[in-house]
Amino acid sequence: MTAWPAVLTLNPIDRAAGAVRLPGSKSISNRALLLSALADGETTLINLLNADDTRVMRDALIALGVQSHQGDGELLIKGWGGRFPNPEANLFLGNAGTAFRSLTAALAFSGGHYQLNGVARMRERPIADLVDALNLLGARIRYTGARGFPPLVIEAAQLVSSDSVSIKADVSSQFLSGLLMTAPLVAPAHGLRIFVDGDLISEPYVALTCSLMQCFGVRVAQDRDGYTVPRSHYKSPGRFVVEGDASSASYFLALGAIAGGPVRVDGVGKDSAQGDVRFADALAEMGAQVEFGAHHIEVGAPADARLRAIDVDCNHIPDAAMTLAIVALFAGATSTLRNIGSWRVKETDRIAAMATELRKVGALVEDGQDWICITPPKQFRGATIDTYDDHRMAMCFSLVAAGGVQVHIRDPQCVGKTFPDYFERLAELTGR
Repeated sequence: MTAWPAVLTLNPIDRAAGAVRLPGSKSISNRALLLSALADGETTLINLLNADDTRVMRDALIALGVQSHQGDGELLIKGWGGRFPNPEANLFLGNAGTAFRSLTAALAFSGGHYQLNGVARMRERPIADLVDALNLLGARIRYTGARGFPPLVIEAAQLVSSDSVSIKADVSSQFLSGLLMTAPLVAPAHGLRIFVDGDLISEPYVALTCSLMQCFGVRVAQDRDGYTVPRSHYKSPGRFVVEGDASSASYFLALGAIAGGPVRVDGVGKDSAQGDVRFADALAEMGAQVEFGAHHIEVGAPADARLRAIDVDCNHIPDAAMTLAIVALFAGATSTLRNIGSWRVKETDRIAAMATELRKVGALVEDGQDWICITPPKQFRGATIDTYDDHRMAMCFSLVAAGGVQVHIRDPQCVGKTFPDYFERLAELTGR
């Protein structure tokens, strides 16, 4: 990864066009790493994301005794048939929510003693809904700090005490995904019934989890009340190709819409299992020219008009919705993004952070607990953007340079969480 200065200055972007090969999906990469470690047999992962969040998961698996071998663009993982070799480990998981939540569930009934911790922000991110569900099933998980938040201690437990459990998933879908992935290994002989208590946020990520579980040999049955997971072993698919990251695609697709284009992303397409691919539909609704292929998406600016404002429920595109907030700066009127309450418990409080930084570049912003309303600036203002140690803040606000102003990004190194060479890829499209 390039060593960027403390503040990276991006010059005005006149036009952007070209193609970008996407890095592997973070969501798929971390799920595939865990399922490979839990499966029977060896799995070769291809196009695995190489970034901070996936390194956190890989380091955790190594600490748990999982063996892997790095080849040319491939990672070979030896599965352990549902149990980790090391019965004790102290895991530091940074600010990687996907790793923290899924490992909490995977270790809950492994019969070992484990400590899970993270950075200061991770210790502010709620996990009670997952811990409550696991403990109701017979796990022995306790908090060592504030109740409901990491750090956690997981004490030896092996058997579930019930054939059903209810879990809340209106704060993070990762709680349900973590429970689903561990369920086949601990379910009673006739299966485990998982009921969803209340609303389910970011449902496409749960669908993605079920899709990957099926790739590893476990089929989850879903109905309107919840999920039924059979008792089963994961089986290696042999080779597994990680799809390109749809959330990362959003920055380049947005650039095509606001800076002329066309911009094409390769590695994700119309049949993607990732919910964030629907970001392109939102761009089309705003008037951008959008073309879907089997393994690519291409976006260009409206042919003869400014982008239209949008009022949209973003539950299905929680990460890409941040990029939509930037595109709203280039629309002809006020846009409203709704059902984004999950932003409050991400790497930072993203609603508050976005509102603050959008105002710096000249927008009028109103926000509530789960919505944000953005009126475009009459004239863009150059600004120094605080990124809050949040990779998506840095990548989103780089696009403001298409408004004809300089943008200064504090701590650009934070993009290493999911997209280490993001700024190089941006430069290739803009000639900057």
